Amino acid sequence: MRVLFVQHDHVSPLGPVGERFAHHGFTIDTHLVVPEVAFESPNISTTFPPVADYDVIVPLGAPWGAWDDDCIGRWLLPEIAWLRDAVNDGMPVLGICFGGQLLARALGGSVAPAPRSEIGWTSVWSDRPTLVGEGPWFQFHYDRWVVPPGAVEIARTPSASQAFVWGRALAVQFHPELDPAGLQGWLDWGGASKVRDDGQDPEVMMAQTIATASDARARTFALVDAFLTEVAGLVPRR
Repeated sequence: MRVLFVQHDHVSPLGPVGERFAHHGFTIDTHLVVPEVAFESPNISTTFPPVADYDVIVPLGAPWGAWDDDCIGRWLLPEIAWLRDAVNDGMPVLGICFGGQLLARALGGSVAPAPRSEIGWTSVWSDRPTLVGEGPWFQFHYDRWVVPPGAVEIARTPSASQAFVWGRALAVQFHPELDPAGLQGWLDWGGASKVRDDGQDPEVMMAQTIATASDARARTFALVDAFLTEVAGLVPRR
């Protein structure tokens, strides 16, 4: 089996999500949308790989808005159409943060700036804790989706919807792939100032992430396992 991770920028490591797919025997491919040289001018064109080459697609996060057609529309709109076709054809998709927001748009929902950001480790209220545990999960987003028609919302916080299921697709607003190395990359590429602007200390956030890395990794493994068994139907239940 093959899984395609869509990395929207060069600071999008696969973390424990990729590790768990590898554990289940998946061959991992990646598609980088915006390379480092284009980070400051991200409205570039790209060609997405044929969906039929894969068994699962995992679109990851991004520092841009999934609503911002003016900023990144040259690849954002084609990716939304590409994901819509994939999901409608029954392709399992695990959309993470920005990737989940893309799923919302692809399936007839919407995405817009949220009244408040969510940054840092946050517990969620889950209707299906065997699929999406209550966390805490790492958040780093300024936008939120409207759940698309026909989807079932399964987790939320007071600030934003956190997960929904549509067919063989699961969207999550948080970052299960986040580990200390991933957070360091985000902080180095503009995230530290955003954390400070939010009234938080990036050094404390990093220390917390290091201290809780083992538990967070285990939660992510459980999420990936449940997605593959309960939603995608690709891995037998044990």
